[in-house]
Amino acid sequence: MSSMKVNIRKNYNGTITASYLGYITQAIVNNFAPLLFLTFVSEYQVEFDQLAFLITMNFGVQLVTDLVSARYVDRIGYRPCIVAAHVLSVLGLVGMAFLPELFSNPYYGLLLAAAVYAVGGGLIEVLISPIVEACPADNKEAAMSLLHSFYCWGHVAVVLCSTLFFTLAGIENWRILACLWALIPAVNMVLFCLVPIDKLVEDGEGLSIRELGKNKMFWLFALLMVCSGASEQGMSQWSSAFAELGLEVSKTVGDLAGPCAFAVCMGSARALYAKFAEKISLKKFMAGSACLCVCCYLVASFSSNPLIGLLGCALCGLSVGIMWPGTFSMAAAGLPKGGTAMFAFLALFGDVGCNVGPSLVGLATEYLDGDLKKGLLAAVIFPVLLLVGLFALRAAGRAKMQ
Repeated sequence: MSSMKVNIRKNYNGTITASYLGYITQAIVNNFAPLLFLTFVSEYQVEFDQLAFLITMNFGVQLVTDLVSARYVDRIGYRPCIVAAHVLSVLGLVGMAFLPELFSNPYYGLLLAAAVYAVGGGLIEVLISPIVEACPADNKEAAMSLLHSFYCWGHVAVVLCSTLFFTLAGIENWRILACLWALIPAVNMVLFCLVPIDKLVEDGEGLSIRELGKNKMFWLFALLMVCSGASEQGMSQWSSAFAELGLEVSKTVGDLAGPCAFAVCMGSARALYAKFAEKISLKKFMAGSACLCVCCYLVASFSSNPLIGLLGCALCGLSVGIMWPGTFSMAAAGLPKGGTAMFAFLALFGDVGCNVGPSLVGLATEYLDGDLKKGLLAAVIFPVLLLVGLFALRAAGRAKMQ
């Protein structure tokens, strides 16, 4: 037993595995509760505007966590913070099953549970990428792309496994499923106590928050993160409604044809790039992906054939797959002393994009008398801006070399 522990403590493959499970945990805390929204309405008499606030609060808490962690994670250390992130994820998921019963207004219990697991999700988002970046590996770009694909596989697993559970055991047993999903962060919490974790930069060598703010390249990477998050979520958050409206199918089929297909394509793009990363230029791949993303939004918006429109929606997942991890990899290479603060702020800007993209689509749809297809067209600005940012980075790199 002791020799096994020694091996685990020295084996960075265990660190990579734990990091994969970390992103699956984040996928659980972000995507499980929305599957239960109608159940919350029927069981707890929750209003739809309260459900909307539950989503906003979740991502808002993650944004605040990103901001706070930029200052304090390096002082506390990676291991205590990532273990705490998983503890909070467990408590939040289990709390979602039991806390509503402890309040006279069950909604307050849901809010408290969501706030707890949102802090855990925010810490995971900030910490996992620098933990993997600090691991000894030959091709960091491939490792980062494969790492981020596990969020997609986690998203798919949450939708498929939850749908199967509800079909076999009944939606009334959702509390059992919440506790079952909590087992994944519980196991990963123990794993992160054992695996080796290195620092991205030594104490005192990383760029300060003020130094990052003065760096022009950092702000270009921040722009790319906003555009990445907005391009991704602008389509992803509306894909279920797009499928239901375009194909006139049930919500279950809409979830499978919309967000599930989107997530599969996004995960496939990240896994494929990881396999061929040594043969492909990251910046060229990202530029090509941005162009494909523009085309996908145009197809989804203008196609008169619902199936072709849905294909554009799914392929959009393929186009946005590399944007988020690719920006992280370019930032790590372009600003090697950026440290945890850089990753924390990039995650923050990515989350800003995740909020801005779907909001813009919703506002445009409302302005266009509920025409979601035309509303989606508003989000095409984000892959276009990402292309502009990539060209600006290329110009900045050339200027730096002269």
